[in-house]
Amino acid sequence: MRQYLLAMYQPVGDPPPPEALEPIMKELADLSDEMKATGAWLYTTALHPTATATVVRDNNGEPLLTDGPYAEGREHLGGFTAINAPDLDAALTWAARMARITGLPIEVRPIAFTG
Repeated sequence: MRQYLLAMYQPVGDPPPPEALEPIMKELADLSDEMKATGAWLYTTALHPTATATVVRDNNGEPLLTDGPYAEGREHLGGFTAINAPDLDAALTWAARMARITGLPIEVRPIAFTG
């Protein structure tokens, strides 16, 4: 069984109003419950807005800190779910369901190493 990252990209800006967001969050919770029931779910996390990010680079052995996200863009990584799946096709099936629920792009990547 391989592990996959299902990365959710969302637009920069305020979240949708509660009346729009609550049904989406309910469906995502139901999907997570189904993943848990099948043994696919490992963990899910959401991230704070990009304004809270700090990028650290090496500057001749000294850390160089920059406020904000690594790359400016109209979309950013808003959160992710790590899953177990027998193969990429199974991971893509979960991601497709997540994309349908949220209307957001979901990037699927195999996890190379856990330790």
